Amino acid sequence: MEATNSVSKGVFLLNADAKRKRTNDGATTFLDESMTDALWYRGYKKHWDSLQRAITKIQATSYGKVLDDLMAFVEDCYFSTEYDGALPTAILLTGINQTDHLSQFRNLTEHIRNNTPSYVVILQSRDCSGIKQAIESMVGGFMEHQLADDGGTLDKPLRKNQLILPVLEAWYLEKHEQMERKPTLTIILPEFEHFKPTMLEDFILILNSHAPRLPFVLIFGVATTISSIHSALPYHVTSKLKLSTFQSEPSITHLNKLLDHIFLTPFCPLHLSAKTLTLLLDIFLFYDFSVNGFMQGLKLAFMEHYFDQPIHGLSTIILDDDDLSEMVEELTANDLQQIRELPSFRPFVESLQQPQAVIDILTDDGHLKRSLPKMLLGVHNYWFTFHCALEILQALFYDLPMAPLGKHLRELYCHAAASDITALPEFHECMKLLSFLSKEEMMLKIKAMLDIVLAYVNRNDQLNTEGRIVYEVAPLEKIASGLVVLSEELAAATYDVLPNDKTDDQQLLSPSMGRQELRDKLLNGVRSAKQKSGVTRAMDRLMNYMVKRIFQRYLKPPNAYSVPLIELFLFSDSAAMRRHIIGSPRAAMHTALTNPQHYLQCECCILDDPDSILPTLPDICIAYKLHLECGKLINLYDWLQAFRAVVEERPPDELDEQVSPQIQARFTLAVSELQFLGFIKTSKRKTDHVTRLTW
Repeated sequence: MEATNSVSKGVFLLNADAKRKRTNDGATTFLDESMTDALWYRGYKKHWDSLQRAITKIQATSYGKVLDDLMAFVEDCYFSTEYDGALPTAILLTGINQTDHLSQFRNLTEHIRNNTPSYVVILQSRDCSGIKQAIESMVGGFMEHQLADDGGTLDKPLRKNQLILPVLEAWYLEKHEQMERKPTLTIILPEFEHFKPTMLEDFILILNSHAPRLPFVLIFGVATTISSIHSALPYHVTSKLKLSTFQSEPSITHLNKLLDHIFLTPFCPLHLSAKTLTLLLDIFLFYDFSVNGFMQGLKLAFMEHYFDQPIHGLSTIILDDDDLSEMVEELTANDLQQIRELPSFRPFVESLQQPQAVIDILTDDGHLKRSLPKMLLGVHNYWFTFHCALEILQALFYDLPMAPLGKHLRELYCHAAASDITALPEFHECMKLLSFLSKEEMMLKIKAMLDIVLAYVNRNDQLNTEGRIVYEVAPLEKIASGLVVLSEELAAATYDVLPNDKTDDQQLLSPSMGRQELRDKLLNGVRSAKQKSGVTRAMDRLMNYMVKRIFQRYLKPPNAYSVPLIELFLFSDSAAMRRHIIGSPRAAMHTALTNPQHYLQCECCILDDPDSILPTLPDICIAYKLHLECGKLINLYDWLQAFRAVVEERPPDELDEQVSPQIQARFTLAVSELQFLGFIKTSKRKTDHVTRLTW
């Protein structure tokens, strides 16, 4: 091991003359110009920035209602000479997405500070271990923000023993004594469950004693239920609070909005495979309920996809024909060869009828460049009809009993992107449930489907007026016309029983029919002899039309046989996402302890044989590799002797009986570290032994 074993002992040289490149928006970047000008980076940067703006807009809309209500609550709690003996307190039920709370409360703080005359301070549990620290943080926060608003500074910063409530009271009365409507002092506790109950009791009682002179307003962020307030605080404390409850939007509802309006649309440049989206949803639903964490996972998918190959820069939302032609002209011969190697390119070549066309597209780069715009537009049209059919499917199935395929668009997308959804048993169960709907209920569903198709057509017309490349709406118009005809037939149908078709009876008795065939036809005729009403027949034709003409045709799973170049618009490397997002701490520790050169990148730790042990390895690595050779119980003395033999590079029979204090201290430290990591524990059977815990 090298002599320097601590980062704090290192010396780092920074070139003061080096200038970092700044992007157009003023942000600092360490990427060189050749990379920022590349096609893949420009596509990634443009589309992620646009998606980020859309995400921010939806988040502002989702949080806007509760933020407006809280600001109105703070404005109404102005200072009054008649104090009623209770602190105005807002309880914001935020849900269990703890990782998103702080950013949400920071946004609330900025809204209150910018739109009301109130002073706001956020108290976090890590800064309020005791009542003294809580008072200091609160008073210091109010004084600091007031000085920042006034644009001034203190000649001498206040000491901690000066951050007390009498100082705050004197400052507040001096600044606002002559004002008729005095600003409130708003205190936000975003993590109510993390605070010590005893500290909260003292804190609330102290604030209540100063409330006749200082207009305190409390805002508690509660992740569970309102009962946690009464469980943590006794009655004589809660009686000093005037509670008002506010409910923020659940994180799962917010996530569904982001997916339905931004990512699960044909206007998103990149789509996720079923496995990748399921992985991100599982982390969200079973781990942290963090919308921000889900967005970061999507951003990682974008970076992985665009950075993987330069040709992935073609997966962009095209503005016009010139934009598409410019992107195609930037492709090099190597890029074109990568396109030819895509799995979906081979079925496209095999579908060509003329041999000369096959030769040209495989050998002529110019011919391939001329063919690429049409192929890319074909992918965009595929996603356009795919998402339209998917929303039609949701309108049909979302309110069925037990929802066999799920209620949300994300669940249907995972089914449709994984396999042929019409072949699933859940799909057939949904179709059976649809057959039990009444005529009026089915007419409402048809209206909802027509509204979806009309919305897509209108969106395409809007793009046309903006001068952008438009999608093919002919398939959607064909779907709409078919639904209109069938809806009119259903509307005109009655519940009167209709006679069976006579053609079936004529085909039943044929002179050339054998005895066994006649027997089978007679049995089938008896089973199907049940007469159907006009409504039942109309609904059967309607469902048959939806299955064969809509879902089987336009909900083909995105794979190599769906459409050429689909890989450019689909991220399917779920294994890479799992490696980056879900850590493997035990595997990482085993790699670090058996082969430290993998992380340290030092020459003294290079191993010729993975099982060899060098004296230059870190002490914990030597002790770990030696303990792998032992059984369940490890004798500490034998372990120490083996450690000495490796470190001193001498055979065990040549070691001295006396162990040097340095070797013993190094061994003791290594054993303590292994025990801390959970590889060993002290044994109760033998005092001079330890028990091995991993195998």
